[in-house]
This record gives sequence, structure tokens and C-alpha cells, in this order.
Amino acid sequence: MRATVIYGERDVRLEKVPDPVLSTGGDAIVRVVAACVCGSDLWPYRGVSPTTEPHRIGHEFVGIVEEIGSDVSTIKVGDFVIAPFYDCDSTCINCRNGVSFSCLHGGPWGENDEMGAFADGAQGERVRVPHADGSLVATPEVPDDALIPGLLSLSDVMGTGHHAAVSAGVTVGSTVVVVGDGAVGLCAILASKRLGASRIVAMSRHADRQAVAREFGATDIIEERGDEGVAAVQALFDGIGADFVLECVGTKESMDQAIRSTRPGGMVGYVGVPNGGAELPIRSLFARNVGVNGGVASVRNYVDELLPEVLSGQINPGRVFDLELPLSEVAEAYAAMDERRAIKVLLRP
Repeated sequence: MRATVIYGERDVRLEKVPDPVLSTGGDAIVRVVAACVCGSDLWPYRGVSPTTEPHRIGHEFVGIVEEIGSDVSTIKVGDFVIAPFYDCDSTCINCRNGVSFSCLHGGPWGENDEMGAFADGAQGERVRVPHADGSLVATPEVPDDALIPGLLSLSDVMGTGHHAAVSAGVTVGSTVVVVGDGAVGLCAILASKRLGASRIVAMSRHADRQAVAREFGATDIIEERGDEGVAAVQALFDGIGADFVLECVGTKESMDQAIRSTRPGGMVGYVGVPNGGAELPIRSLFARNVGVNGGVASVRNYVDELLPEVLSGQINPGRVFDLELPLSEVAEAYAAMDERRAIKVLLRP
């Protein structure tokens, strides 16, 4: 089959790789219907996270189950399934505590599982899923093609944006600022609207992303950054800042923007993958009684809640996909996101 391999900075290639095979009984082979490029994939693509040797890449996919192991009981051949951006068993204590990303028996895509069998990267034609019953969520029926982008968003960005809002504590009537206008930031706006926020500010400098932010529920747009951005936020909210600020980038500058835009006693929900020297200024947080909560989103725990609303059309997080390309053009998909010509690229094998 064909799958994406990253070799180093700005060097991704589609190559022939071995077909996946059932190995451990609880696994499944899924034919990928749609995958995508994630903002976090850009860190190794840009060389911020070094690539020491070529390896498979990609962690978001939906598809059709083609084979199942002898121990699989809930997933069936022919099911259309959503996979979270990590493998998990959904039975260990961490999974039961709602932190399935920290599954005691799961792991990332594109690496060997705990039993030594390979879990394929998602940017390919097929994926071996180690814990089929735990990781995969089957839809009631094979969905219409128009629903594919929204369902794919549940594998990562919609669940991650939701995690930012939940971690901060967004509730009915609250005020929210979202730092970051990528797919996760836009989904954080949608999640905040869904949770009942009364006023939602998108910090964005790009007209196309501002349009999606408005569509998702943003009431205000702020283009300024740094001190000017903080002043603009405070001007909207009684001179003190917003109740909750959602940090969806992961840099030192974005975290600083988020913390200083939060009112005393407020909370930052952060989901941006930390890079570029991002650290927490404990003394500043202490002095202003600003809390910080978040981390890697355990999106598998959110799928059951969000899936019915995607299927019904109540929410349309698939709107963040503004470019679709065949898998054969995966290098262009990375370049388009790196150069901010696309918010998020959907790949069709």
C-alpha cells in the first residue's frame, strides 16, 4: 500500500510500504476513507521537532473496517469508524478516568504497539488499529460523503477544541477569548458557543479564518497581538479581561497572550502543543489568581457526546477543512498548511 513518510525538514514522501496484517487478536485493519494533516505535524515538517530517521506520520483518520481479529467483539467488518489520534483500550483506569490519551496499553500511530506489532500512520491507505474495540467508534450507518469532514474532525480538532473549553470551565453566559485561529482554535470557538458562552472573541488576522470564526459563533475579532492585544481584550471586558481564555497554539507568545488576557480569578484552557520555549510564569499566575488547566485532549472520551450533533447537522466542525487533495499530493498538503494557504487539508486515498 501507499503511506506517507517524513524524512526531515519539509521533506514528506508518499511511498510503498508493507500492507498491515492482523497480529494480536484485538486488532482491526481499516481502509482509510479520509485522513488529514494536523497543525502538530508541522512541527517536524518545519524542523522545530527534529526527525532523526524516516518514519510514518499522520494520526487522524476515518474509514471502513476490512478485517478484525478473533477477540474483537463490538466492531464489525463493514463498519464506518472514527479513530482518535491515538490508540487506547477504553478499559484501563486512565481511560475510565476520562484520560484515554494516557491509556496504560495504548500508544501513538506510526509506531509499534506494546506487543511489538506495528500501528500504521494515518496518512496512508490502510491502518492496523491495535485495540479495535477501545479506539474505534462506529457510526450507525455508512455516512453520506458530505458528513466525512465533520466526522474526521472528531478524531482530533473538534475534540481538542472542546477540551480547551471544558478545561477552562466555559459555561452558559461566560465570556471567552480564543488565541489561535487554526482548526483547533476555530473548533474551540464552536465548542464555546455550544457550551453557552455569551461573548466569544477570536484573535485572528486572516479574513478567511475570521469568516469561519464568525460562522462558528465568534462575536468579536481582535487582530492585535502582545500588549495591544491584551489592551483590546480588556477594553471589551470591563478593563480586566475575559472569564476564560483558550490557548490553541503552543508557543511562548501565545501562552503569554492567553494568560494576560484572562481576568483575575479566570482560567486558561490550553491545548496547543508546547513548542518555542513555552513555559508558565508561576509568579504572575499566583499574583493574579489566574488558573491554567488543559493538556493533551483525550478525544476518544468526547466522541460519543459530539457524534450525534455532527450526524444531525447541529454542529459542522468539518467546515475547518478548506482544501481537499488526493493522498498522492500529500507534500502539497503540508506546504499549503505551512504557508497558511489552507486552514486544514483533508486527504483522500
